[in-house]
Amino acid sequence: MESKKVLVAMSGGVDSSVAAALLQRQGYTVTGATLKLTETPPELQVYQKTCCSMNDCFDARDVAHKMGFPHYVFNFKEYFEQDVIRQFVESYMSGQTPNPCINCNRYIKFDRMLQRAMVLEQDYLATGHYAIIEKDPVSGRWLLRKAVDPGKDQTYMLYAMTQYQLEHTLFPLGRMYKSEVRKVAEELGLANASKPDSQDICFVPDGDYAAFLEQYTGKTMEPGNFVDANGNVLGRHKGLARYTIGQRKGLGLSFDRPRYVAGKDMENNTVILKTNEELFADRLVAGDLNWIAIEALKEPIRLNARIRYHHKEQPARVEPLEEGKALVVFDQPQRAITPGQAVVFYDGDIVVGGGTILNQ
Repeated sequence: MESKKVLVAMSGGVDSSVAAALLQRQGYTVTGATLKLTETPPELQVYQKTCCSMNDCFDARDVAHKMGFPHYVFNFKEYFEQDVIRQFVESYMSGQTPNPCINCNRYIKFDRMLQRAMVLEQDYLATGHYAIIEKDPVSGRWLLRKAVDPGKDQTYMLYAMTQYQLEHTLFPLGRMYKSEVRKVAEELGLANASKPDSQDICFVPDGDYAAFLEQYTGKTMEPGNFVDANGNVLGRHKGLARYTIGQRKGLGLSFDRPRYVAGKDMENNTVILKTNEELFADRLVAGDLNWIAIEALKEPIRLNARIRYHHKEQPARVEPLEEGKALVVFDQPQRAITPGQAVVFYDGDIVVGGGTILNQ
């Protein structure tokens, strides 16, 4: 019987390297591929806290050579700029706080790269994500479940996957702990066995979002007023894109009690500051929804909702609205609900679906 063929997305990190090795052990015919997503400046073509550096590509190539399978580099810069960077900029400039890693998974890895895998007559695309894919024998739907390692679970970043994508994707690390993955890498003698995980956004390696936005748009951030909930002026800000919901540090102001960024008024170029108590809200509206465990949201249901990657899920009632939106009402008020971020719904360890937070 001919072995199944799998294209493994290799970032150069330990996770995707071990994913490729495990699939090869399991009898798959493995091909490695690394994506070139940005034009990395020479001074940044070194190890850094982001993914996608030049050395990451070299690491992936070396692992493929050591394991004896072919490795390719696909130039997806145009797609990445169109589907991730541009959306990031437009979202930020409209007052939201986007998560570009979600869009990278949604539009690049499990859309463009999966398409490339199918063109190359592969049976599957595989990545080093920590998540589990299973088929529900009752509904016949493909399910996305949390990884066994709660500290590494990445299902929040994968809520936008479709049934087709889940059917043709493998996550070999979903049932492993990170410590086990590093141990496998050491046993295989992989040079990246102890390589640290990537953390920052790859196209903003220094974390200065405002400087990146100014460079990308060619526009200087316009200063404006900090105001309280009643519109009273509290001071001057340095540009809306420099601030995120819940931020306290870096405001350049002092008060008798701490104030936090609670919102942005794009029309009047103001940043709204409130006390910590005023940051809490018990509801949000979400749009651009994707459902995995169910076909569609047809009636109110009880689920657990996560509003940030490292946020603890909270029980809520999720109700369908017009235009494919949903109202999420939490049992307890949540702090700093942020437009542009994702809200992901869980039933136990199953991802039911998710969407983008539009407003409170």
